[in-house]
Amino acid sequence: MSTLKDRLRADLTTAMKARDEIRSSTLRMVLTAVTNAEVSGKTARELSDDEVLTVLTSESKKRREAAAAFEDGGRAEMAAKERAEAEVIADYLPEQLSAEEIAELVRAAVESTGAAGEGMKAMGRVMGVVTPQTKGRADGGAVAAEVRRQLG
Repeated sequence: MSTLKDRLRADLTTAMKARDEIRSSTLRMVLTAVTNAEVSGKTARELSDDEVLTVLTSESKKRREAAAAFEDGGRAEMAAKERAEAEVIADYLPEQLSAEEIAELVRAAVESTGAAGEGMKAMGRVMGVVTPQTKGRADGGAVAAEVRRQLG
């Protein structure tokens, strides 16, 4: 049994007792996404903590993108709701890496793969090294942008 999933369930119960609407609705949505991931595919299975973390990262990204879309559409109240949900999800994600930390990881990966001077054709190799190190701790788009910057 996933300890992260247990923590989400326990926190949902606490939020419901405290009548915290945003927290309880967000945790319900996250637990539903976890359950959907568990039953997708040919056989139902229990997700590991890493897999639950992947679902949380995906849900967090959805909230950030929705907030930006609502902001662009002039719907500030909906954007604020999405940001509040993203903050709840962020409580369960590992601490996010800063831009400097991402740049340092990418620099080390470029050195270790010998990709310096090869340009963009080495991007896949570098991303293959960096992605496991940043999983759940940095947005993939930000990592890819840094790899592009350093390679080309």
